[in-house]
Amino acid sequence: MGESDEVRAAVGSEGPVLPFPRVLVKVSGEALMGPEPFGLHPPTVSAIARDLAALRERGCEVAVVVGGGNILRGARVAGEDLARPTADNMGMLATVMNALALEQAVEKAGVPARTMSAIAMPSVCEPYARQQALRHLRRGRVVILAGGTGNPYFTTDTGAVLRAAELDCAAVLKATNVDGVYSADPKTDPNAVRYEHLTHDEALARDLKVMDAAAFALAREASLSIIVFSIRDAGAITAAATGAGRATLVSP
Repeated sequence: MGESDEVRAAVGSEGPVLPFPRVLVKVSGEALMGPEPFGLHPPTVSAIARDLAALRERGCEVAVVVGGGNILRGARVAGEDLARPTADNMGMLATVMNALALEQAVEKAGVPARTMSAIAMPSVCEPYARQQALRHLRRGRVVILAGGTGNPYFTTDTGAVLRAAELDCAAVLKATNVDGVYSADPKTDPNAVRYEHLTHDEALARDLKVMDAAAFALAREASLSIIVFSIRDAGAITAAATGAGRATLVSP
């Protein structure tokens, strides 16, 4: 049985055929803050978890990479008194804290979840291993990937694209505070135009900030589609994955 067949079997022979049988959702740490200035906002975490659980219940296999900017961003605190590798390691630990909170919230939403970290801490969560992550996905668990790439100087955007490529995901769903990719910052330019669809080459030629340069270069090399959408609305993740939401698709 192929992966697409496994997904259809999970929802029954008459169930919906989703455009993406397996996706990776990139959730920033800031998205978990909700209205708070720092840390976690439990109602917001629960709402995101319910959306992830709903997508899984639709038959889509779901991996998640979570950021840590709501607690600590390594590049921001690095400086003369704190080396960048040390600061980035601290930031990666922040992503583990967020992942554990999200894991519990997804389980409360009724779907099994597993946190896997690129930084080994077996008393807290599973170390990331590709084959084990694939087993979890095929068994219907939401896999929450923490610790970035496990290396300093790489963003969680790069970690998200890397894991999506490793886990044979059909698309990266990048949750942001805006409903897609614009020609300019829509917060400051009232004439900014939102794109419905772009190719990787078009996004590069127009210098559009889909992801940081390393992440986008890897997505282009791996021919990964990227869906950029706003996470502010209820059900936004499922809508983006099923093609029903307002978003920008960046594809090969």
